[in-house]
Amino acid sequence: MTVLDDWVTAACAELGLDPAEVSVPTVLDLARDVAHQVLRPGAPVTAYLLGVAVGRGADPAAAAARLTGLAAQWPVELGGERPDR
Repeated sequence: MTVLDDWVTAACAELGLDPAEVSVPTVLDLARDVAHQVLRPGAPVTAYLLGVAVGRGADPAAAAARLTGLAAQWPVELGGERPDR
C-alpha cells in the first residue's frame, strides 16, 4: 500500500465510506486536467464538485468525463484573465 492508499482508507473510515467505491485515478486525472487546462486552484474545487454530484446520484465516471471535457474546451488564459473578460 502507498501513503495515498493509507490516507484514502483512513479518510473513508472517518466519513463512513467504502474505499472500494473511490476511484482515485479518476479524481487525480480530473484534478490534473483542471489544474493544467483551467487553473491550479480549480483542481480541488472541481474534485469537491465531483463529490457533491456523486453524492446526489451522478455516475462518478460520467461526471468526471463531463468535467474533463469542459476543462479541455476551456479558453486559454491571457495575462491571468480569460479572453472573454
